[in-house]
Amino acid sequence: MLQKLTQPCLFIMLSLFLAACSPEPVVSLSPLEQDSGDTFQQAQQQGQASLTVLYVPAEGFAYTNAAGELTGVSVEIMRDFARWAERHHRIRLQLNFVAETNWQHFYQRVMMAEGGVFGLGNVTITEARKQELQFSSPYMNNVAALITHQDITELQDWDDFANHFAELEPLAFSGTLHEVRIRRLRDTYQPDLAIQRVTSNPDLLELVASGTFYSYVDAYNYWRARQAGMPLRDHPLAAETDETFGFIMPLNSDWSQFMQAFFAAEGGYRNSASYRQIMQQHLGQELAELLLGHE
Repeated sequence: MLQKLTQPCLFIMLSLFLAACSPEPVVSLSPLEQDSGDTFQQAQQQGQASLTVLYVPAEGFAYTNAAGELTGVSVEIMRDFARWAERHHRIRLQLNFVAETNWQHFYQRVMMAEGGVFGLGNVTITEARKQELQFSSPYMNNVAALITHQDITELQDWDDFANHFAELEPLAFSGTLHEVRIRRLRDTYQPDLAIQRVTSNPDLLELVASGTFYSYVDAYNYWRARQAGMPLRDHPLAAETDETFGFIMPLNSDWSQFMQAFFAAEGGYRNSASYRQIMQQHLGQELAELLLGHE
């Protein structure tokens, strides 16, 4: 009897041990685990709604301040949205902020969500992504900067790329438009090199600062890294300024038109004193003016 009990027990213990030692699995949400929130229809009927707001932690945009409070450009814009909804439409919104540190998981979670779910992750608005998600009106223009170590001579002509970047390898943030840009450069000038990939901006900046890689990054991340003393250089010749960021919602969301109305109200939210104050408070005067100047 003891022998019969021992073998299954050993098997269970061994299975648990192996599971604990195995790499972390990629989690696929089941329908029961989907993020969800109240619909706009429910909000109109009840005069209130509970919304799930997924965010990717990012300095200046969604971060915890010295007082332990969640704040930042994206967070405060959503709070302005909630204040506008109550003031002008008598709909009280409860914003339930949920952190997701992996950008690709964040994107997938919003895609799979139901109802009143919003995503704050500095997502560039593209036609391809509009097939997967709904976007708010743009809340900020972006500048994509090509960066290297500061010792690399500034690129003045595309014909000099192969020479200036001869000792550097291409590096990309997986799943972003910057990866597309880096692939385009690699294919044109260094077709024999493999693209190295990372999944966070801090890792990307550290690797570029090591002097081994070149990459694209959002201008605000480059600017902050330079302010922190990282030995980086941008190459204005390669800057791309034609993209904008939007909040994202699942395709099934009925909140999109209401969010569009918020951005259009009272002469346009991005023309408001509140928007400018938020940008300056959380990004600093100089960076805020740089980004506001591209609007």
